[in-house]
Amino acid sequence: MKPAGDHLVNNAGIVSGSYFLDLSDEKIMKTMGVNTMAHFWTLRAFLPDMIKNNQGHVVTVSSLVGEGGIGGMSDYSASKCAVKGLHESILRELHMYKSNVKCTVVCPYTVNTGMFNGISVKYQFLLPFITPEYVGEKVVQAVLTDTDTLYLPPYIFIAVFLMHSLPTNVQLAIENFLNANEAMKSFVGKR
Repeated sequence: MKPAGDHLVNNAGIVSGSYFLDLSDEKIMKTMGVNTMAHFWTLRAFLPDMIKNNQGHVVTVSSLVGEGGIGGMSDYSASKCAVKGLHESILRELHMYKSNVKCTVVCPYTVNTGMFNGISVKYQFLLPFITPEYVGEKVVQAVLTDTDTLYLPPYIFIAVFLMHSLPTNVQLAIENFLNANEAMKSFVGKR
């Protein structure tokens, strides 16, 4: 099965690795500009023709933290939440237009690109970094099968379900157990 039409893959991302009180205005604006606004600009450039041609596929790369916040990533989490919200709005507008343009949002755990070098999570074996090749393969499969939402690795959906269903104090206890909100303290990122 060969997908018809143009394909737009929105995958912009930088991470400052700063805790909220340490974030400068410049870092916040840069993160939102790259991670969020870039999606607006590419969609505005390409989506009208995709709608006019009534075919194509929009892939939006968000993040697991686009489902909710984590300590040391307030700007990154906010930008990825915004991207996911933008994606869901576009999907609904396309449905309203009765368009054949398809949409897939990708919500990966940490991809081994160097962007998150240095983060330290207890029990890393439970949540290992995933490779860009793995992500690429799964995104292609999702486009070919018109999958709306792709969590990577797939079992990460359990974490999403728990984030949205457990009381906050239980979520915080799990995050404490995993050292999740302290993970960015050792962050070095790409230099």
